[in-house]
Amino acid sequence: MDVARLTTPSFLVLGIIDKLGEASPYDVKVEAARTVAPFWSMPHAQVYAQCDRLVEAGLLSEVRQSGGRNRRLMRLTEAGRKALADWLADPAFVPVEARERGILKLWFGARPEVLAPVQLTEHHRTLAGYEELAEDVGELLTRGQREALEFGIRYERMMVDFWQWVERRGE
Repeated sequence: MDVARLTTPSFLVLGIIDKLGEASPYDVKVEAARTVAPFWSMPHAQVYAQCDRLVEAGLLSEVRQSGGRNRRLMRLTEAGRKALADWLADPAFVPVEARERGILKLWFGARPEVLAPVQLTEHHRTLAGYEELAEDVGELLTRGQREALEFGIRYERMMVDFWQWVERRGE
């Protein structure tokens, strides 16, 4: 498979399997939900489809466990390791697509005085969770993981600031 045809979800799967050493599609799904979901969500069905594509492309090898549920365990091949390394080394910029349902609702005429209090509560809650995580395990994270967590903290602070601004405009 041409590496240029790989998508970000392809690299998400490769990255998680690389971190885990070997994994089933279910393991990838669980690890994605546990780690990257706050900044990169991926539907469960897409995880399984990506695993199949990457095995077919020769970027993952697959071994079936005997007995029980006949689980598929996958590992990166040398080609998979190279594709992941090349992607990690590529500094190309891709614009962010902010998919904030509350902002979309504002655009279409939702009442700010109804939206803002709920949005503020939820963004404060998420911010508190990220800050607690940073305090509890921040020193145990790799540099990249800590920086991703810092992105989450700063994003939630920005969203709190934005919804406070929306709320003040109604006064």
